[in-house]
Amino acid sequence: MEAQVTKRQYVTVGIICFINLINYMDRYTVAAILFDIQGSFGIGEAEGGLLQTAFIFAYMIMAPLFGWLGDRYNRKWLLSVGILFWSLATLLGSFMPDYVSFLVLRCVVGVGEASYTTIAPTIISDLFVGDKRSKMLAIFNFAIPVGAGLGYILGSVVLFAGGHGMSDDDRIAKEVWRWGLRVTPWMGVIAVVMIIFLLEEPTRGKCEGGQNIKTTSLLEDLKDLVKNEAFVLNTLGFTAVSFVMGALAWWAPNFISLGVDVQESSNVPKEYVSVIFGAESMISGLIGVPLGAYLGRKLRTRYPKADPVVSGIGILIAAPLIILATFISERNTLVAIILCFFGLIFQNLNWSIVTDMMLYTVIPTRRATASALLILVSHMFGDAGSPYLMGLMADGFAQLFPADNTTITTTEIAVTLTSTATSTDSIISTTANPDDGRADYVRFKSLQYAMAIVTSVDFIGTIFFVWLAFYIVRAKNRVIAIVKDSKEDNHLAEISGHVNAAFDSGTTESTTVDQPEKMKNGIGGLGNTIIPDEGKTGTGSQDE
Repeated sequence: MEAQVTKRQYVTVGIICFINLINYMDRYTVAAILFDIQGSFGIGEAEGGLLQTAFIFAYMIMAPLFGWLGDRYNRKWLLSVGILFWSLATLLGSFMPDYVSFLVLRCVVGVGEASYTTIAPTIISDLFVGDKRSKMLAIFNFAIPVGAGLGYILGSVVLFAGGHGMSDDDRIAKEVWRWGLRVTPWMGVIAVVMIIFLLEEPTRGKCEGGQNIKTTSLLEDLKDLVKNEAFVLNTLGFTAVSFVMGALAWWAPNFISLGVDVQESSNVPKEYVSVIFGAESMISGLIGVPLGAYLGRKLRTRYPKADPVVSGIGILIAAPLIILATFISERNTLVAIILCFFGLIFQNLNWSIVTDMMLYTVIPTRRATASALLILVSHMFGDAGSPYLMGLMADGFAQLFPADNTTITTTEIAVTLTSTATSTDSIISTTANPDDGRADYVRFKSLQYAMAIVTSVDFIGTIFFVWLAFYIVRAKNRVIAIVKDSKEDNHLAEISGHVNAAFDSGTTESTTVDQPEKMKNGIGGLGNTIIPDEGKTGTGSQDE
């Protein structure tokens, strides 16, 4: 049976979840006030997307450093310094007078946030095993969409309260948006105080009985992680998810607001768009993240490969719902928001599952490094570039629209426009849009096509998760065997140099479920019982 959870452990998880909440609030408050930031600095879509891309770039570059430190040094102090760093950078950024200096401060915020996101999941993994770990990771991860939703709401409330009764131009001129960046820094200070006095720093791997596992060099860690097929495929699948979510989270409020503008009469007031999107992000996270964790826990008892399958099916369903919402948004904002809500629920199924899979396929002393590598890759090829890339695509699509008061039908955007088109040509048609609304219409249609293309990357993520299902059991069995062997003195020398969760295609894996009593404490959601992997035989020991 799993050990009883102590009050101190619950307090530690509560602190970590609170920090995760304000972490994502800070990120997406900027997305909620992006329209005003663009107006204040006089920048376009590409520069607006670059704000998030630059932040993520700094964040992912620093993640490996903090991963290495997190596997070797006191995590409480690493967390405290990192959170103080990003809180101060966010506060200073609210005073920057120009775009370049503001962009630089957003990069600095990314450096500080890298310390927290890399290390925090490893503390949970060292406090809990089995189903309790999966449940705690679900609590930790649903703070991501909830925090993002609160960020949208915070930014919107600041604009509404500070700019009440003002026109958009007046509100931008008075730079009301700056106050939206002056809330989370003080919450960060509170978090640091709680870390220092209340957070428990667990011994790495102790709850799994693997406290004798030795650390190795960073190069050795990385070499073994790269050979771990399960870790690699999990990372690639999550990279696709990050690519889609990064662009949607950054551009969706702006896009939906423009959809309201291009309609003659919208059923959702424009001033409520960011609040509504923030609320649906929160609620979809509260439903989707624990639902994904629940499905994984329940299904894997009978089908050990359930975790990657649930993740893959989730984004396979999410993509068409979000794409459909994208094209309906110019006709019915409410229906689009509802479709997006259900799409986000399925998109959120994988958050806790991905983290859980990473932890139970990697040995305890390499988990912070694995977390850092997952962050580096998923952001480098995911949400680091997708906001900027989507902005670039939108700017490119905008060039396809004619300069006069005409529109291009959705299904014929790629048709080359010529001066010989007649009034009966179905490609170009006169619209009721007034000339003064032309710019908004072009911006909306350009973002619409770009968003549909970006969301389609989810289909690639589904392929990686389904592929992962072929390797997940053997990778987990390898970790269980290594942790078991780490308790025996005669294996310590071997383990200190080979403590990864990788497997070689020629290595045999155990099919036995008759493990010693000391193996009964679980790893991941299945315990330390080695799971049968079809077609494999062996003894349960590590073959190198």
